[in-house]
Amino acid sequence: MTDIKNPLNLRGIEFTEYATPDSDFMENAFYGFGFSKTKKFKGRDIDYFNQNDIHFLLNNEKAGFSKEFAKNHGPAICSMGWRVDNADFAFEEAIKRGAKSAANEDNKLPYPAIFGIGDSLIYFIEKFAASTTNPGSIYEDDFEAIDAPVINEDKGFLRVDHLTNNVHQGTMEHWANFYKDIFGFTDVRYFDIKGEKTALISYALASPCGTFCLPINEGKGKKNNQIDEYLDEYNGPGVQHLAFISDDLVGSLDKLDKNIIDTLDIVPEYYDDVFKRIPWVKEDHKRIQDHQILVDSQKENSYLLQIFTKNIFGPIFIEMIQRVDDQGFGEGNFTALFKSIELNQMEKGTV
Repeated sequence: MTDIKNPLNLRGIEFTEYATPDSDFMENAFYGFGFSKTKKFKGRDIDYFNQNDIHFLLNNEKAGFSKEFAKNHGPAICSMGWRVDNADFAFEEAIKRGAKSAANEDNKLPYPAIFGIGDSLIYFIEKFAASTTNPGSIYEDDFEAIDAPVINEDKGFLRVDHLTNNVHQGTMEHWANFYKDIFGFTDVRYFDIKGEKTALISYALASPCGTFCLPINEGKGKKNNQIDEYLDEYNGPGVQHLAFISDDLVGSLDKLDKNIIDTLDIVPEYYDDVFKRIPWVKEDHKRIQDHQILVDSQKENSYLLQIFTKNIFGPIFIEMIQRVDDQGFGEGNFTALFKSIELNQMEKGTV
């Protein structure tokens, strides 16, 4: 049965798949965030990394879809697995609604899939831990334990809060409609953000299951903005960043391996008035400033804490976020964040 508001019966994100010419570097970055490597896909050179309800696949296959994707893009998120009640139904319904089948892609994972932004893949996964119709998981059925697992201390990252895509100027609405028409995503925010020298516009879409969001950015004006810089380096549209959610962001950052994970520098004057504007933040203010965490609030007694890494995998970075009854995206931080990214661009000589 089709739910008008959730036509594919979407239930959340199951995994993110990475492909890269340099798997050792990416693997070390996963360890820096506190992921453990425990399994491999049966019969394939695909490693499984996990932390709470965040599941990563690192595809080291020598041929096929992921290998070609990495050749075209460098370090990349080549696919995602999305949870659904029935994978075949979701796939067939997506095709009816205008999606393009990826059934014929060489050496892809053995799950129904369609093409998403930048010809990355979206797999439909019906076996997952929280499923009421198909309990179990693909990690039990399709993966096997490795002889030398790498177990790292949990850093407190719980799940993927949102993932943001960058697209070419003039195509943001097309891709927003793709997710709305096929999956039932809905608009939750529209942003028009200006920095000192560059600008961007963004749609933020909410999944019909309410478990994650999907912002889509396009640059504005001259091609030296951060979005078009990403598109040039990545060689096309794709995922710009993932956001990991934590219930204790300060504690997570205390444990983070700073030798591997480098975060954006925030101008010191940012902290001159932020706690006057948002005095109900419960965490220690000095520790927040020491970590260079950004703070925002949509209403009294609610707030979020967020921090961004510098680019880690090619032009892809990671956001870490804590929500205290606040479902925003840190709108109050956009100017400070944009200036920080521009500063990073100026250091590289790109603006």
